[in-house]
Amino acid sequence: MKLTNIKTNHPHYPFVEKLFLDAFPESERRPVDAQRRNVDENEAFSCYLLTEDDRPIGFITVWQLDGFYYGEHFAVDPSLRNGGYGSRVMKHLLHELPLPFVLEAEVPTDDLSRRRVGFYERQGFRVWDKDYVQPPYRPGDASLPLYLMVANESEAMPPVDAVRRAIYREVYGVE
Repeated sequence: MKLTNIKTNHPHYPFVEKLFLDAFPESERRPVDAQRRNVDENEAFSCYLLTEDDRPIGFITVWQLDGFYYGEHFAVDPSLRNGGYGSRVMKHLLHELPLPFVLEAEVPTDDLSRRRVGFYERQGFRVWDKDYVQPPYRPGDASLPLYLMVANESEAMPPVDAVRRAIYREVYGVE
């Protein structure tokens, strides 16, 4: 498995963008033009294409913020799900990125959301903040109650309030 940081001119970027649009409802993603700007211009933002034997299998977007990484979107091609790719990607990513890694997960209210939280727990994450609220990606949209989960914790890890403020400011553009 290979993770390649790509830009919008990469031959597999259309695969990534289609998966981004198909895997995440509009309320859980920024507009396409803003996403493309981040991919091409934002130095804190990385869009990793996941490939195996040169075949695209998924993507993950990662922000490098002050003292930690934040994983924003992660998806595997639906035809390849439940094949162990997600676990392998997370293990590889957590090994390669030396800082604590934070992500958002749905509050476990049904079987699917419980399975997602369980998946991340099996990869070494723990629920860190149950009172986290994701700001909306678009004006007029509602906020979304989520959990913050963390892996690769260290003593140098910023406190949860500082992490939340950094995510709000850098990722969502709110204070």
